[in-house]
Amino acid sequence: MKYLRLAIIGFGTVGQGFAELLAARQDWIRHDFGLEVTLVSVANARDGFIYHQTGLDIPMLLELAASRRPLTEHPGVTHWANTLEGLTTADADVLAEATGTNLHDAEPGISHIRTALARGMHVITANKGPGALAAEELFALAHQHGVELRMESTVMAGTPILSTISEGMAGAQISAIRGILNGTTNYILSAMASGRDYNDVLVEAQAQGYAEADPTADVEGYDALAKILILSSLVFGRSLKPGDVYRQGITAITREQVQRAVANGQRIKLIASIVSHPGEARLEAKVAPVELPLSDPLARVDGVTNAITIHSDTLPEVTIIGPGAGRLQTGQGLLADLLAIAKTS
Repeated sequence: MKYLRLAIIGFGTVGQGFAELLAARQDWIRHDFGLEVTLVSVANARDGFIYHQTGLDIPMLLELAASRRPLTEHPGVTHWANTLEGLTTADADVLAEATGTNLHDAEPGISHIRTALARGMHVITANKGPGALAAEELFALAHQHGVELRMESTVMAGTPILSTISEGMAGAQISAIRGILNGTTNYILSAMASGRDYNDVLVEAQAQGYAEADPTADVEGYDALAKILILSSLVFGRSLKPGDVYRQGITAITREQVQRAVANGQRIKLIASIVSHPGEARLEAKVAPVELPLSDPLARVDGVTNAITIHSDTLPEVTIIGPGAGRLQTGQGLLADLLAIAKTS
């Protein structure tokens, strides 16, 4: 039996979803993977960092969070108001970093990840900011300290994109990646294809929780751009800056444009793409609305579903379709990364 002590920083929707999966599948993880995972630390912005050497009670933590009571009400915990102080002091083998994405400077997630790696902790993360802005630095730091950094959940939640490319397509030379990597915009464009107006669909998406009150990150293409930066580093080994990626959102797309595309047997989708040109050091990266023929597998992906098509020399076109967001879906990506680390640690 292997034993891993886990810390979760960021106990909102994603962090709670991950903890819920761990609790629900504890016996199965022991039986099928020979792994005992003990959650010893949890932190959030409101309550700071709590630690219990012999393990925290996950159902109790979830109940405290659901009732908006302080996590410090969990009995027997050591508490630090400052999360970094707690992370620097407490003992854990793996950090799950699930704070919100910040594409300006990647804080506070990037500091959490740097601190954990420097302490010799493995890191799994659902936070797009650190991977988008500093993947090369963070992977070098992980290598320096002999630990793993995995970020499956950053691109399409629990849908296995990064592991499929790095492991399932090992040996294939990737030439291009194209994808629908944002569910909010795909939901809006799918509804507009049936004749509805952008503003009406946006209000509906917000009411259903598919779009934030401020939808800028989604509808202007910043969320998809962050995922392109991660794919550039992890798949092509090249670090791009946000300014290197051509970005155009969907706010200027009219119902008439969408309907004209439909009449021509096409669908407008917000496509995030990277193309590697043979013999050239540069990558062509962009996020922009594209009119796709119905023969393109991405054209028929509707609603909040995400999809990605990978082009390579040995496998000309591989398309993976699945959820790109969600509490348990993103938690599944973190769980898969944790189990992958357990196999090699």
